Amino acid sequence: MEGTNQMDKKSHSQPGIKYIHILRIAGDALMVNKTRTLLTALGIIFGVAAVIAMMAVGNGARKEILDQMKLVGVNNIIITPKSDITQKNEEEAEQSKNLKKGFSAGLSMSDAEGIKKIIPGVITVSPEVTYEVMGIHEGIGRTLKISGVIPDFFNTFGLKLENGVIFSEKEMEQSSPVCVIGSEIRAKIFPNKDPLGQYIKCSGIWLKVIGVLEYRPVSEKSSESLGISNYNQHVYAPIKTVLNRIKDRSLITSKLLSGANVYNGGDFVVIESSSGAKAASFNQLDKIVVQVKESSMLSTSSEIIKRMLLRKHNEIEDFEVIIPELLLKQEQRTKDIFNIVLGAIASISLIVGGIGIMNIMLASVLERIKEIGVRQAIGARRQDIVLQFLSEATLISIAGGFIGIILGFILSKVIMKLAGILTIISPWSIIISFGVSAAVGIIFGYMPARKAALQDPVTSLRYE
Repeated sequence: MEGTNQMDKKSHSQPGIKYIHILRIAGDALMVNKTRTLLTALGIIFGVAAVIAMMAVGNGARKEILDQMKLVGVNNIIITPKSDITQKNEEEAEQSKNLKKGFSAGLSMSDAEGIKKIIPGVITVSPEVTYEVMGIHEGIGRTLKISGVIPDFFNTFGLKLENGVIFSEKEMEQSSPVCVIGSEIRAKIFPNKDPLGQYIKCSGIWLKVIGVLEYRPVSEKSSESLGISNYNQHVYAPIKTVLNRIKDRSLITSKLLSGANVYNGGDFVVIESSSGAKAASFNQLDKIVVQVKESSMLSTSSEIIKRMLLRKHNEIEDFEVIIPELLLKQEQRTKDIFNIVLGAIASISLIVGGIGIMNIMLASVLERIKEIGVRQAIGARRQDIVLQFLSEATLISIAGGFIGIILGFILSKVIMKLAGILTIISPWSIIISFGVSAAVGIIFGYMPARKAALQDPVTSLRYE
């Protein structure tokens, strides 16, 4: 007791030693009952872990959205033909209403040219057609996807070259047999040599490789939800090369008509096989991507495009107009709201943890009233008593914060592994959660500390 008295007197003259001494006393008091201290800290531990894990999920979701936006390009409108099932259902609905159906040639180069000429604020119009063909190199055949595109296609989607060059407008107009390949095509067909200048036979046409694209990661989820092609797995050739040299679905040939019945219904032609099903898809294009100058023009431009195409297709809506950026932004807003709600729920556990600290510290004050009286009797001031109990509460919350951070890391990794959700832990989530846990300890520890300091020394010494 005399040593403590001397330490208290010495600490008054040296503030640094005073605080160290108070922290040591607080630590000793907490270690007396380790189980109670751990149980008190559980609320803080799980609260910090939950906040870090939820923010990690939110950061992962945000990164996925940004990556998807890069994949679909900036300010793009995508026009695709409707699926056969959707179109069939709509045709049946129209027939049930006895509406006269006109003829539509489907999505075509004419549509792409019309959009480019008529719609204001358009930067590029990129038509695209894709076929699955047999590709042959050095006698080895592989199934490949060949896409006919224009030179601006690569800028529209931010695709960069690893080697070589992009085909030019002149090569496109001349239907030149050249191509640019994705990184996975290079790895499969040209694993041990430079592909530039080599030839790939696609559907009977020899295409010269003039460029190789850099690898672009594309998740299966993005590919399915947004209709994004895996750029790494395609052979890209000028669109007129593909249409003129490989296949053009808009051309009705004698070979296509063989074995089929052709009915002329006056203002439209329906080609059916002997089984009554459509012989083939007559959409010349699989996709048209329209890039506009500003994001604010997306909705208006899409409406104008839809009306224009309806007129060109004789009021038959056999196409879909999609704005990926707006869909992704809406998805991002939904996820942000979801993450805010989850973060708020996780934060409640921090408050509950703070209430737990306050309750335990109040109980501790009642248990240690005689100790408080002794300390006051030997010279401890009210400020010293407040600091002692406040230090205990703060130490609990800080220790809980550290353990919670470790648990948050583990929980984030478990979520990513088991649920397949991308989680990214940012430094800010650690700083915020730890700062909040320390603040909770100080705020909720102050009331018990103040109650301890207000105890009457004489009454405290007589307390049993």
